[in-house]
Amino acid sequence: MPTAPDPSRTPGTAPSSPSPSRRTVLATGTALGGALVVGGAAVPAQAAAPATAPAASPAPVVHSPTDSWRTVLDDADLLWQKLPTTWYEGPYLGNGRLGSGIYAEPGATTTAVRFNVQHSEVQDHRPEFGSLFGLARLPIGHFTLEPAGTITGIEWWMRLRTAELEGTITTTAGTLKLRAFVHSSSDLLAVDITPSEGEQGFRWVFHPADAISPRAGFQKPPAGYTGNPPATVEEHGGSSTAVQPLLAGGEHVTAWREVTRGGARTLYVTVTHSHPKATARDRALRHVRTAADLPYGLLVGPHHLWWDRYYRKSFLSLPDARMQRFYWIQLYKTASAARKDAPVMATSGPWLEPTPWPNTWWNLNAQLEYWLIHGSNHLELDAITRSLSEFRDNLAKEVATPYRADSAGLPRTTDPHLINGGATAPVLGYGVGIPGQNPPTPEVGNLTWALHNVWLSYRHTMDESILRDTLFPLLRKAVNYYLHFLTPGADGRLHLPATFSPEYGVNAPDCNYDLMLLRWGCRTLLDSAKQLGVDDPLTARWQEVLAKLAPYPVDANGFMIGAGVPFAKSHRHYSHMLAVYPLYELTGATADERDLIEKSLAHWVGFEGALQGYTFTGAASMSALLGKGEDALKYLGQLMSRFIQANTMYKESGPVIETPLSAAQSLHDMVCQSWGGTIRVFPALPAAWRELTVHDFRTQGAFLLSAVREEGRTRWVRLTSEAGAPCVVRHGIEGPIEIRDRHGRPLRYEEVADGTVRIELRKGDSALITAEGDRPDLTIRPVTPNASAPRWGLPV
Repeated sequence: MPTAPDPSRTPGTAPSSPSPSRRTVLATGTALGGALVVGGAAVPAQAAAPATAPAASPAPVVHSPTDSWRTVLDDADLLWQKLPTTWYEGPYLGNGRLGSGIYAEPGATTTAVRFNVQHSEVQDHRPEFGSLFGLARLPIGHFTLEPAGTITGIEWWMRLRTAELEGTITTTAGTLKLRAFVHSSSDLLAVDITPSEGEQGFRWVFHPADAISPRAGFQKPPAGYTGNPPATVEEHGGSSTAVQPLLAGGEHVTAWREVTRGGARTLYVTVTHSHPKATARDRALRHVRTAADLPYGLLVGPHHLWWDRYYRKSFLSLPDARMQRFYWIQLYKTASAARKDAPVMATSGPWLEPTPWPNTWWNLNAQLEYWLIHGSNHLELDAITRSLSEFRDNLAKEVATPYRADSAGLPRTTDPHLINGGATAPVLGYGVGIPGQNPPTPEVGNLTWALHNVWLSYRHTMDESILRDTLFPLLRKAVNYYLHFLTPGADGRLHLPATFSPEYGVNAPDCNYDLMLLRWGCRTLLDSAKQLGVDDPLTARWQEVLAKLAPYPVDANGFMIGAGVPFAKSHRHYSHMLAVYPLYELTGATADERDLIEKSLAHWVGFEGALQGYTFTGAASMSALLGKGEDALKYLGQLMSRFIQANTMYKESGPVIETPLSAAQSLHDMVCQSWGGTIRVFPALPAAWRELTVHDFRTQGAFLLSAVREEGRTRWVRLTSEAGAPCVVRHGIEGPIEIRDRHGRPLRYEEVADGTVRIELRKGDSALITAEGDRPDLTIRPVTPNASAPRWGLPV
């Protein structure tokens, strides 16, 4: 995938903004020699907006060393001035595999600080006990940092820009200066402590966890299920290991070593996992010994560089200070929890805690966790596309034997290899239910929904290999499974037997969850076959489904769960409304359609009791679809006040992380939408957001969007095409416009609707849209917040 140029390479200066009072001048500049100035640095000309002559006499050149990314990231740092006591309060470090959550040791809150050590690849391998017990992620353990004195205070900073925890622990005996990080590209936790004289005697202690499914603390395990044997702690010439054998064969091993250099002591920790062979110990020891040969400062340098490059792929600044900080924290959290080659995130990411959900959930969680990677331009984190492709053979095994030749499915929960096992698997031999039968629960749409994420990755990159090699063949099998059960009714329509709408609790024929996904699936297969030049023998069948599929069941309150099953109780999930969001099959294009969406949304959120955080992110994005920025902000405000925790994590009956990440996508939906072949710039902003800056936001069609809003109006829009796809944009600029290429030359365009234009852009070309005669400052910089706001964390 092409990446955006690094704007930090070449310093630049430029004229100041024509109206500096409207925006805080954190960095200055305009187009210089074909380069778009970004936060005081110049992007090379081949990726830049056109040079323009000033409309009046040149403004004075103002030099500024300020870097826009550094400004917003430093502003978003989390602060702790009180000792966190839970996962929901403390700092967290990670790299998609190794993760560490940090908070006071329970029961010893003034004498020890816990550094959890967990790993997303560490799991059990006993499928006979199902995904929640026999294939569950397993807890590893934690270190306690035990000062010589009693803890009397702390000041910790989670530095987003460097992905590093820094701070001080104050005790009755002195101080401990702390630095810690999980390496961006190596499974290594490093914690550097510089003690004062009175704290020279502090110590580290490792506490292995019981290697049993966390689900066992919430539900009685299946008959015959027991935890794994205890870990054995060993010494190996200055290094230590905790070797955890597994009953299914193999082991996971935590290895650590402490090194003193000058006045500092550095703890190096790694985790490895092997199955079925017991080979993890030797690898862990080699890794920790190699790492310990390097001082902390040398290890952290490449880590800083990785994160700097990561953040610079996109930029967003809005005038709500707390919301802007929240957004950048979600980008940090996502890259701490996800990598393309790491397992798809489990419900708590790599930071496993006691939870009833110790694996990956596919009826909402995984999809929401990864939505924000598209707009923020971070496809390098797309584990869903990679996993569905790599483990596709397991998807066929999750449907009953008669359907395996041409179908595939995805159960509600799986391990990282997309295996469910299922408590009923020894009897039934499959995990995805059969429409019209129960058990297992016929929740059959999960694979199709997961493939919508894959489709988003294709549409945002236009990488045809995703379409050809992964999306088309797997979606064909997912839709095939439905085709086995469609039957014509007396009305001439095709109907589905009873299936399950997550998580309503009642099976229903013509379930909206499945009808909506099936209609999207058939439409996408037809479009994909055309794009790929495939003459598929099922084409006529897909066309028939689109022509004859039963309409979505609705009543006076809007969308029902299914035929004969109204939406009649509080329900956190929007499974009955997927055609609205995220599928955009229904968009409010007609008055009747808009009324149906508004009525359904109001009815859904009107039932208090079971509503949870992602209820409000879904409601915010649906409101954004309708252009209702005030409503979208209202729903996000309820999310923040009712559900988001001190460190921006989220909890229901256990720790889960999808909701804050999906809130970042809701912000994306307010700032830009690109469904249906049209890019919509600032489609749903509340009135208070009069200033806004977005840069290199990735849209469908593989465009990179930059745009600035000033004094309540869109000042300029810039699009760069990575694939030469058709470019239609609803720009939002009032009155006559100009569109110019990167050299300032006029570009041909066609007005297709009021405020919407079609531009001829080839691969690699750029277009700058402005009001006629306007020559705006093209600097990308943070906007001025409307009001101050407290930092996230636990500030006093």
